[in-house]
Amino acid sequence: MNTRRLAPVALAAALLLGMTGCSMISPQATTIPYSPADGVNVPASGPLKVRNALFVADASGENANFLAAIVNDTDNDQKLRVGIDGAGKIVAVPAHSTVSLGFDGAEPLLFTQLGTQAGADLDVTFQSGDGEGVKIAVPVLDGKLDYLADFVPSN
Repeated sequence: MNTRRLAPVALAAALLLGMTGCSMISPQATTIPYSPADGVNVPASGPLKVRNALFVADASGENANFLAAIVNDTDNDQKLRVGIDGAGKIVAVPAHSTVSLGFDGAEPLLFTQLGTQAGADLDVTFQSGDGEGVKIAVPVLDGKLDYLADFVPSN
């Protein structure tokens, strides 16, 4: 008689464990970091934080404007070095401020002779302060989207 009472409890426990067991061994999608925009967020490359980095290329793919937001949370002015195949640009970022390349009246960084097309990724090195720097693939877009049309470099 006790066996009949335990059977439904055992079955319910087995079903409960079986139905929730998958979440015990699979990662939760909400805990995986990602860039929720067209560009990419750059992992730590020194004291500066680079957010939503992307290129907008012209039709030839030779010229592209680099767009990004660069955040300086430190008490000191900092410089960000952005490099592609040996060619580099430097962006000054005042203490406790954000520089938005291409937005808020700031000019984007123009890179020439890239030889890339929209849809590709460019390997870009970012370095600031005493950080080692980091190389990351940054997407190249075109001006087909309305909000990017103004950033296509003029030839």
